[in-house]
Amino acid sequence: MALRINDTAPDFTAETTDGPISFHDWIGEGYAILFSHPKDFTPVCTTELGAMAGMADEFAKRNAKIIGISVDPVENHHKWKADIETVSGNAVGYPMIGDTDLKVAKLYDMLPAATEGSAEGRTPADNATVRTVFIVGPDKKVKLSLTYPMTTGRNFEEILRALDSIQLTATHQVATPANWKDGEDVIITAAVSNEDASARFGDYETVLPYLRTTKQPM
Repeated sequence: MALRINDTAPDFTAETTDGPISFHDWIGEGYAILFSHPKDFTPVCTTELGAMAGMADEFAKRNAKIIGISVDPVENHHKWKADIETVSGNAVGYPMIGDTDLKVAKLYDMLPAATEGSAEGRTPADNATVRTVFIVGPDKKVKLSLTYPMTTGRNFEEILRALDSIQLTATHQVATPANWKDGEDVIITAAVSNEDASARFGDYETVLPYLRTTKQPM
């Protein structure tokens, strides 16, 4: 069964570049960005890990931890860090999970549960589906998942934008429209009556009977 939005993110223990972790305990009371890679020392992934390293402070401001995962061993991850910094200019300060037995990849339905063997001898093409980003909330539920092909580098500005929306809409009864960015107008959800909308948000615009917009709550 595929892992869906609002499913509990599977807990696991694993070795990382920062030592052993238990995933749910590691998340704590904030959010987590888990992003996966099919193989170390691959070109697109090298740029992605560097991009995330450069955005670490932005995620930290939002009480979100970053953690990477690749099927290769932790020792390889440590060696890979030098290449990542050379390419991006950013040092990787977040943990990277070593998933040599493919346990986490299978647990998160990025590889079939029936996949046999270990990471040894597997090529990036064998692990092409290990290219997913998960946002996990403080309640340990999956809030977002996005899977990309190997040849398409991920847009982590979009992950940051989505996190802003997820956190805003978890606090207020609003939704965000297409291409929304932090600070722009939002949509009042159908669960809020017009009377409550006036009391809660003040002025709002009725674009359509089912589409009401207002300033972003602070």
